[in-house]
Amino acid sequence: MPKRGKKYTNSVVNRDNTKLYDLEDGVKGVVDGRFAKFDESIDIAVRLGVDPRHADQMVRSSVILPHGTGKEVRVLVFARGEKEAEALAAGADYAGSGELVEKIKEGWLEFDKTIATPDMMGEVGKIGRVLGPRNLMPNAKLGTVTFDIDRVVKEVKMGKVDFRVDKAGVVHAAVGKGSFGVEKLTENIVAFIDKLIQLKPSSSKGVYLKTISISSTMGPGYKLDPLQVRGLIKAA
Repeated sequence: MPKRGKKYTNSVVNRDNTKLYDLEDGVKGVVDGRFAKFDESIDIAVRLGVDPRHADQMVRSSVILPHGTGKEVRVLVFARGEKEAEALAAGADYAGSGELVEKIKEGWLEFDKTIATPDMMGEVGKIGRVLGPRNLMPNAKLGTVTFDIDRVVKEVKMGKVDFRVDKAGVVHAAVGKGSFGVEKLTENIVAFIDKLIQLKPSSSKGVYLKTISISSTMGPGYKLDPLQVRGLIKAA
């Protein structure tokens, strides 16, 4: 067992590691258990009843959280002419075509998300080996290859979160900051879980939401009751 610091130890005094918490109680435990001097991110991990080795059980999409993630996202748009101007007007931090591709080839990576118009994907493909491993490649399935630049830029700036199930069947995502408080974090988590439920593959059998846990960057994790969380979504 790794040795824990005093602050961490104090933060878990009231946590029952054998208990499945209701959503609001779990979020309150995470928020109250923070001890870092910075505004910690609140993260969620959901283990799904899917086998990602099968293409028809790959869960991958995006969701716009009601209160965003609390993180300033630097958006780069690959576009030409009117679409380049549209991107900048919508709030993109960078927009352009070949000159941005060349700049990235030289090692520049000061952005968090990319969007591209379909006609630019031939150029963007030249830097696929740079963007791909960093999860920065525009992707049609995630809606980031599109001519609807204005809408997508605004969505990303508002807190659109991309996610995909990993090899172990777990989906990880940031759902806000500790400073959001219990109510806003709860609403963000409900929106995230609701999206996962909508994406349940028809070939997935048995229990779909197997486990749900939330934690802050430095603090302890709280296990949530999947049935209670699902019930909140049905009641909404």
